[in-house]
Amino acid sequence: MKYYLIAGEASGDLHASHLMRSLLTYDPQASFRFFGGDLMAAVGGTRVKHYRELAYMGFVPVLLHLRTIFRNMALCKDDIRQWQPHAVILIDYPGFNLNIAAFVRKQLHIPVYYYISPKLWAWKEWRIKNIRRDVTELFSILPFEVPFFEEKHHYPIHYVGNPTADEVRAFRASYHESAQAFAQRHHLPDRPVIALLAGSRRQEIKDNLPAMLAATRPLADHYTLAIAGAPGIELSYYNQFMQDYDVQVVPNDTYALLAHAQAALVTSGTATLETALFEVPQVVCYKTPLPHLIRFAFNHIINVKYISLVNLIADCEVVPELLADRFSVQNIASHLSQLLPGGKGREAQLQGYAEVRKRLGHAVAPDNAARCMVQLLSNSCGKRFAQ
Repeated sequence: MKYYLIAGEASGDLHASHLMRSLLTYDPQASFRFFGGDLMAAVGGTRVKHYRELAYMGFVPVLLHLRTIFRNMALCKDDIRQWQPHAVILIDYPGFNLNIAAFVRKQLHIPVYYYISPKLWAWKEWRIKNIRRDVTELFSILPFEVPFFEEKHHYPIHYVGNPTADEVRAFRASYHESAQAFAQRHHLPDRPVIALLAGSRRQEIKDNLPAMLAATRPLADHYTLAIAGAPGIELSYYNQFMQDYDVQVVPNDTYALLAHAQAALVTSGTATLETALFEVPQVVCYKTPLPHLIRFAFNHIINVKYISLVNLIADCEVVPELLADRFSVQNIASHLSQLLPGGKGREAQLQGYAEVRKRLGHAVAPDNAARCMVQLLSNSCGKRFAQ
């Protein structure tokens, strides 16, 4: 069968590539055409556009690139129409993908499968009407989304497991490099490691990394301070923030870095969950403009209690979240000191991580999703998976 996939970011490229491999397991004749990245291209098929040509974040960048965004949407719609796939598979990236879903439902009547559902529980909850109307089947990777969609909005979904948990489990099972060998490979001092995960986008790094560096400066004599270099961010970009700091960049090797870290400072996102699954105590740091206004919105407008996946999954504060008005060098340093070996908050956080792993379960997300998609196309998909 023919599958058309759309991933608009690096994380979507990763998850889509695993899904494609699983689809080939259950449908060996599968062929792919996609908007995505290098990982998807490595699986096979035809890439129409790289996600780097799609991903514009924030109001001003989106406004400045509206013409390009609309042109890419038109290209995608025309390409789907011409290729006539058996199914369109959307991976996260709701601003673009929900527009495509509406077109496919209205114009082509092809099944639309949404893998990694939009985070409506955080904002833009009104989009549920678009999903109900335009998405044939929704596949969730977060267990707390099931009651949100099914109990609150009476929209049945499939919880298929969590791909980040799958990826971390697989990495930890196969990775056997010693701390000394890791340090030598990356030319790091042979000291315990504090990892700095400042984000995957330039703006996130610019906002968060300076405070992370300032907060960890007093620890540089006893710890190796290592920045997790994000894919697609050149080392020269980090250099502007590193002057006068004893810190080094570990490029494109975040899982290995976390495997050896004693603690971490992490910008909110999937990285918070990855850090928890590596059992590394962390402080979540997220600088925002207009911090007091953001705090008001968080308390009175935004529909969630937490910003980190760790706390959302556990439904309690496992990791400290230094968001908006709580974001400061002093607060970061204070919370980090409690999580270092011997710190009074370290063991409690590690116990909280165990609850997160329990709630995520052991289902293999891309395999479950792929199996269901193939069965759906054969009109025989079961509704739920064993946890």
